Amino acid sequence: MRTPRHQLWDELLRLPDQPALPLQARLRSAVVREILAGRLVSGAALPSSRDLARLLGLSRNTVTSAYQQLVDEGYLQSRPRSGNFVADGARPSMALPTAPTPSSGAAAAGTQPPDWSSRVLRSLSGRPTLSKPERWRDDYRYAFVYGHHDPQLFPTEDFRECCARSLARAQLAQWAPDFETEDVPELIEQIRLRLLPKRGVFALPEEIIVTVGAQQAFHMLAEALLDRSTRVGFEEPGYPHARTAFALREPHWVPLPVDGDGLTIDRAFAAGAQPPDYVFVTPSRQSPTTVSLSLARRRALLQRAQADDFVIIEDDYESENLHEGTPMPALKSMDRSGRVIYVGSLSKSLSPAVRLGYIVAPRALVAELRVLRHAIVRHPSAFLQHAYALFLSLGHHESHARRVNQAMRERLHLAAEALRQHLPDFRFTLPQGGASIWVRAPAWVDAADLALTARRHGVLIEAGDVFFAKPPYPCPFFRLRLSSIAPTLIEPGLRALAGAVDELGAARGARRGSL
Repeated sequence: MRTPRHQLWDELLRLPDQPALPLQARLRSAVVREILAGRLVSGAALPSSRDLARLLGLSRNTVTSAYQQLVDEGYLQSRPRSGNFVADGARPSMALPTAPTPSSGAAAAGTQPPDWSSRVLRSLSGRPTLSKPERWRDDYRYAFVYGHHDPQLFPTEDFRECCARSLARAQLAQWAPDFETEDVPELIEQIRLRLLPKRGVFALPEEIIVTVGAQQAFHMLAEALLDRSTRVGFEEPGYPHARTAFALREPHWVPLPVDGDGLTIDRAFAAGAQPPDYVFVTPSRQSPTTVSLSLARRRALLQRAQADDFVIIEDDYESENLHEGTPMPALKSMDRSGRVIYVGSLSKSLSPAVRLGYIVAPRALVAELRVLRHAIVRHPSAFLQHAYALFLSLGHHESHARRVNQAMRERLHLAAEALRQHLPDFRFTLPQGGASIWVRAPAWVDAADLALTARRHGVLIEAGDVFFAKPPYPCPFFRLRLSSIAPTLIEPGLRALAGAVDELGAARGARRGSL
């Protein structure tokens, strides 16, 4: 029979809804939650392990183990022949803030908060960039956007194995100390000997620095190299997150047009025009158009960099995701004069949350970047670096990349078929690799309006205007990202997008009819 006391403990120690955690960990979490909330006070007696096990439907061993760990951690105190009690000092004492005294008139002026709009010197809040609505993972069935891992593709067991091995006592000394300005040597070696040679790039350890994703690489390069007097050549359209990072230093932008063969060298550098100081380029898979920079243009760009004394920042975006054809060599592999700064990512095909990238550059620049990085974050997580070094050394990275490539090839073809079926007036070129399709809608469609309308149909797309420094209007371009949407949802998602196009067209017709 359940007494009121039993019901009280049942409610108080309700296990958190975290099925991935072992029952013992969930019970410990429930007890700690109640202690820290002040509902279990110092000296309070807990039920016996037998009673609590019966009450919560757990084994007695589970409860006993949880109690023992809580005793070890100082939350509980075990008293012989009496049971377990909340330990003195288990809940840290907290100083309560003094409530402000209401005031008026001149005295009140001194309590006004700072005007942050006038104090923030470099704001990015007004810049257009790729963004998603809140709760987008839960509220939108057809998410053709970047930012989610695919649970069907994530190498859960392989990655868990590497994390578990890094946590072994024998491995702690390899990553637990503070690395100051350095990186985990094992990861540098894996990047240098396993990843870079595939792109034709050979570097010394002192020419490589690990970053918190490619985004931190862009930020660090902006901090070290750019200011208002710097001229930066940037693809138009181009990668908005890199443009945003560079924009913090407010450089002078030089738009570089893109066509079916990538960056257009001759049009970008007209005779007599002042050359840029830096050129940012995504040659392997141009963001967002997905085209590859032709070999002839790669050579021409390097020759122009030498002749005009500028430096190239190469984002080797999605270079591993090649489904057809022969991979183009990285610009860095063709560089003979140290004019290419190479940015790579370790996490895009794994999970956006892993946040590991790297820069390959001349050692003098890398030395400066190490000091700069130390001032910002010291270094990326050494544990994660060590675990990923194991992931690479055991061959998991390559096998995962093969699975991702196969899956992306399938999804690209499914998307192409669905576009031809449901949106026959929309134009696109199926890329040889990557996980995106750049789509051009009929001229009357503005993709930003379409993206908003599509949300009502449960569809998220990446409107193309954010990829342009000066977008046309209407801007008919948008990107379909396929890295996390299930194959079975691609066709119904694009059918729903066609419904959004019909709705947009009907609204346009109604407006024209009312004129």
